[in-house]
Amino acid sequence: MAMELDRCGITCIHEEAVEEVQKAMLGEDVAGSLAELFKALGDPTRVKILFALMTRELCVCDIALVIGVSESAVSHQLRVLRTMRLIKFRREGRILWYSLADSHVRGLFAQGLEHVTE
Repeated sequence: MAMELDRCGITCIHEEAVEEVQKAMLGEDVAGSLAELFKALGDPTRVKILFALMTRELCVCDIALVIGVSESAVSHQLRVLRTMRLIKFRREGRILWYSLADSHVRGLFAQGLEHVTE
């Protein structure tokens, strides 16, 4: 019988290790929120929007032109990103300017980008 690559060859519990991790384990609410965050990053259009906003603040029209999709498609994705608190906006007359919500979003995105381009 061939040994499975993703399993130990025997059942063994390392009680100290298990106890340490159980004490530090995420609660269901936090785990769910983190999963939702990564799900929000699971769409190529949203990733392109975030990348564009890493460079500078842009309005919907600018974002649509930069990433090559319709303004309505951008608007829909911006709503998702705003709901996930990944972006924010400010109003200047009739124009809404979008930017990343904070330095955490910039860091998360930059680390993910670095990871996939290594």
